[in-house]
Amino acid sequence: MHLLGLSLLLLVPEYLAFADSASWTVNHPKTLYAWNGTCIWIPCSYKIPGTGHTLENLTVYHNFEYDKRTRDYTGTVLYKNQKAKEFPSRQERVQFLGNDRNNCTLLISPVNVNDTGKLGLRMTSVDNNKWLEAISLNVSERAPPPLIQLPSEIQELQEVTASCFLNFSCSGYKIHLQWSLEGHANTLTFLNVESVSTESRLTFRAQWIHHGKNLTCQLWDPTQQQVLSEETVGLDVKHTPKLEVQVSPREATIREGESVTMTCQVISSHPEYWHVWWLKDGTLLSRERTFSLTLPRVTRQMSGKYQCQAQNAIGSGISEGVDLKVHYAPESSRVQIFPSPAKEGDKVQLICLSQANPLPTNYTWYYNGLEVPGRTNENFEIPKVLIRHAGRYSCLAENSLGPGRVGEEAELVVQYPPQEVITVIQNSAPIREGDSVSLYCTYNSSNPRVTHYSWNIVGFRDHLQPAWLMIQKVAWNRAIQCSACNKWCSWSPSVNLDVHYAPKDVRVLISPPTEIHSGYRVLLQCDFSSSRPTDVHFFWKKNGIPLKEGRDLRFEAITPEDAGSYHCLVNNSIGQTTSQAWELRVLYAPRGLHVSISPKDGVVEGKTAVLSCEGDANPPIFQYTWFDWNNQDIHHYHQTLKLDPVTVQHSGAYWCQGVNQLGRNHSPPSTLTVHYSAATISRRAAMGVGFFLAILLLAIWGVKLRQTWKRIRSQQGFQENSNGQSFFVRNIKARRTPQAEGPHSLGCYNPVMEDTISYATLHFPLSETNAQRPGGARNPEARGLSPNRDDTVTYSVVQRRQVGDYENVTPEVLEDEGIHYSELIHFGVGERPVTPEGVDYVTLKH
Repeated sequence: MHLLGLSLLLLVPEYLAFADSASWTVNHPKTLYAWNGTCIWIPCSYKIPGTGHTLENLTVYHNFEYDKRTRDYTGTVLYKNQKAKEFPSRQERVQFLGNDRNNCTLLISPVNVNDTGKLGLRMTSVDNNKWLEAISLNVSERAPPPLIQLPSEIQELQEVTASCFLNFSCSGYKIHLQWSLEGHANTLTFLNVESVSTESRLTFRAQWIHHGKNLTCQLWDPTQQQVLSEETVGLDVKHTPKLEVQVSPREATIREGESVTMTCQVISSHPEYWHVWWLKDGTLLSRERTFSLTLPRVTRQMSGKYQCQAQNAIGSGISEGVDLKVHYAPESSRVQIFPSPAKEGDKVQLICLSQANPLPTNYTWYYNGLEVPGRTNENFEIPKVLIRHAGRYSCLAENSLGPGRVGEEAELVVQYPPQEVITVIQNSAPIREGDSVSLYCTYNSSNPRVTHYSWNIVGFRDHLQPAWLMIQKVAWNRAIQCSACNKWCSWSPSVNLDVHYAPKDVRVLISPPTEIHSGYRVLLQCDFSSSRPTDVHFFWKKNGIPLKEGRDLRFEAITPEDAGSYHCLVNNSIGQTTSQAWELRVLYAPRGLHVSISPKDGVVEGKTAVLSCEGDANPPIFQYTWFDWNNQDIHHYHQTLKLDPVTVQHSGAYWCQGVNQLGRNHSPPSTLTVHYSAATISRRAAMGVGFFLAILLLAIWGVKLRQTWKRIRSQQGFQENSNGQSFFVRNIKARRTPQAEGPHSLGCYNPVMEDTISYATLHFPLSETNAQRPGGARNPEARGLSPNRDDTVTYSVVQRRQVGDYENVTPEVLEDEGIHYSELIHFGVGERPVTPEGVDYVTLKH
């Protein structure tokens, strides 16, 4: 089997010349055409067998041959890549426009006659898969003529498309196909692997005159401005018969009673016509089927349009019409009026109608049987018709053959809307607001008669009303019109009822219109829209109480007391009108602040006390602050301060501060008085009695102490100088907290003020130090004293507080209410006792 295949290959060397391996797929036009000096564009695509293969080498031969000995191709090499997969874009005249995957497009520019033959594209893939593709070239000395294609049959009035085709197209060489016939031409260029060509399509509407004419397509070189080649074909246009009528006499104008002859001539018919017939004004003259038509005695009724008609296989053709004009004198005339009837003021046109040939050249017009001078035209125009133009009109027409006759008269009817329409007020003047008014609509004349009336009151139109109108309780002063209507309506002049009424739309105007602060200059004005009669008076009320008279109300510096509800009143002889209330708001900072205490006359300790910060402000106070008698903020920010339960320590002066958006102010101090309860008074009374008894006892002790002291001092003499003992008594005073000044002083009534008793007991015991100093004499009195004697000296100080004469009043001078004590300081020589002398003290307070 392999040997048989080899034998077949040897017998068919052409096969070896084109394929060395498996088949490739290469697409391109089989033959490409050009002429000397142009270029050849070769669209080409390829597909290498297998997958993933690309083109490695490309050689373009001209007139190639296969060498069996070398088993390769020979010929003129036009293009070749030297390196694998590196394709130069151009080699001499050949330009490679493809790629190594699927495109093998070539451009050869320029070409000459010697390029006619075969091109061989020798392609080798990267896996050494080879292919040779042959392409035929046909290069002529001159440009070949284009090819014209027409439809197989063309009829007149048909839209025809003719094609001019040339087997050439190259982007490097410009050509143009042009036609000898006017129409819409469209040029198409084809550059693809199936065809390289240029085509021009001409679209035109075929006419019968195109039959037998030549249609030429020229190949035009726009660069050299010359025709390179052309092709011509004859047009065969099938059409209906084309006819023409000739008449004798030539102008087809004759007088009534004369004769006329008309002949039908066939100008063209393709295919041949069958027979001919005549028409008058589009109507077939069935008895006449000849080429000639003779009318021996012409009447005016024979005037009209004459045509001849013929038919072939395509259809029937008809000639242009011949207007046969028969001259005669005008007939009896008549008048036509536009419009009729006519409205007064419109334009009216009267036309004199009279059949005549030739047309009348002169007219005479009559009005109510009398000739109207100066009117000689067919039209009698009245630009603006009046009632006096109404009447009977007639006319007389005349042409070159003579005058006609006066025909029937026409009536000009002039219609007009009602005249002199007026509105009549039937009431006696003056009319007051609330009265009933009767009105009547009347007119002078009308054509046609009045059918209805309308009334216009303040722009509102009410139709189909009777001639009279009754207005109940009139409440306005407005203009009123009535209209009387037939086909048109005529309005009367406006009448004013002149209604008398109290002032309208009374209102208060304020300046400035913005917020008003205390101290501003303010002007209130009283305003109104209308009043009938116009003599008015102005009054003002504040909060319903009469204030003053006059239009303006001025405040040079407005105060909060001026705020209130203001009314403006305006009156005339009819009545009085009050404006809406105008609330005058005056803005001011807090003022008149004071503290109100409840209960008012004082509160007993243990009960509840309520303090209220009261004052005046606009806008209202939004923040309150409370202070005590020491001007200390007590951190309470409400309008009321509630003390529950109240104690004596709460007694004192309080004041408050108020703040709004415009400022702040504070009240004067107010004193809160807290009384002792009955239980407290009883306890204090008991303490007072005890205090009195204690003072009496101390007084007795004091007298005894004083006597003892004198006795001791008389016995001891200057003993302290001998024994070195002495003492000082120092009184330490405790300072009371200073009282607040002025209105912040506080206190409460104390029926029994406490007394303070201060005392000290001094002990002088004997010791070794009391022995006689060497060389010194002993005091006889000292020697006479018993060792067990009581050397005790008691000092006491009783002080009563100073109090004021009234409740809650603190004395200006502070009393000494400190702790009284005595301090013993031992002076002298000798050894001091180990045990110091004790100092005993006590303070009794209640």
